[in-house]
This record gives sequence, C-alpha cells and structure tokens, in this order.
Amino acid sequence: MEHKQITAIFPGSFDPITNGHLDVIRRGNKLFDQLIVAVGQNPGKSEFFTKQERVEMIRELVADMPRVTVKSYDCLTVEFARQQKAQVMLRGMRNLSDVGYEFQLAMTNRTVAGIETVFVMTSEEYGYVNSTMVRQLALLGGDVSKLIPQSVYKRLRENIQENGSKIAPDVPE
Repeated sequence: MEHKQITAIFPGSFDPITNGHLDVIRRGNKLFDQLIVAVGQNPGKSEFFTKQERVEMIRELVADMPRVTVKSYDCLTVEFARQQKAQVMLRGMRNLSDVGYEFQLAMTNRTVAGIETVFVMTSEEYGYVNSTMVRQLALLGGDVSKLIPQSVYKRLRENIQENGSKIAPDVPE
C-alpha cells in the first residue's frame, strides 16, 4: 500500500515565536511528511516584528528540521492551506481555555474548506505562554528570556531598546 504524503500547516502570527510554538513545531515535524509554518497577520494585534523578521527568525530556529518550511501569507488561512495543498492544519493546545475557541475554528475550517485539524498538547511548562503575554511583559521590563528562544530574545531586546522602551537586563545564556 502506497503512503500518501501528508502536508500540514501550522498557522500563527508568531509575534514573537515562543518556546511553546517551537514545541508544537517539533511535534508536528514527527507527525507529518511536510510541515509549513505559516506566518500570517492578526489584524486585531499591533505588529512587534515585521512579517519578514518573523519568517527569518523561525527559519533559523527550524534549520535542523528538513521537513519544516516557513512561509508567510496574506490571505485567509484556509485559502493558504489550499494553495499549499495541505490536508491538515496543526494547532497547539495550551490549556482548557483554548478548547472552545480551537474547537469552533476546527469545525468552521472543516465545514468551509474541508481541512482537518490535528491538535497537539504543548508541554506543561509552556501551557501558559502566548505571544501577547510575552510582548506585554517585555515592554514593561519583565524577564521573558525563559519563554522564547535566546536568538529571538536578543532581537526582542534590540527592538525594544531601539524604540526606547524598558526591558529586563541582559540574561546570561
């Protein structure tokens, strides 16, 4: 019996990418023949890093994962999935509060576009982390160095310092 190649997309704004996102990418890399990290825009959020900066950072982080590619998109997520011939949408579940929203999204995507959603639970240590919280903490001077990859943390610090905001002191690696 022939194995059908399964392509999945993992969509998000990734502004910035967190250790929780990376955890989901690593899990997806084991599950699918091809995983596309789909970097999009959330119109309801202000942008901290440009889309191109986010793509570059993620590409550096997944360079050792040959089945993972990183692409940006500007259309509906289901349309991007269709363009990429993806059969599956990968979503990370952090905690119980994600379930209602993610369930509604998965049902809508299946009804509207015929795309299935596969959920993976993030590791316990990332169950509370999201990009919005990381941005807010960093802008108020909080230490987010344990929540995001070190290369992203360095870029985050540079970005905030260039714009004159507070940030936690440099944390040794």
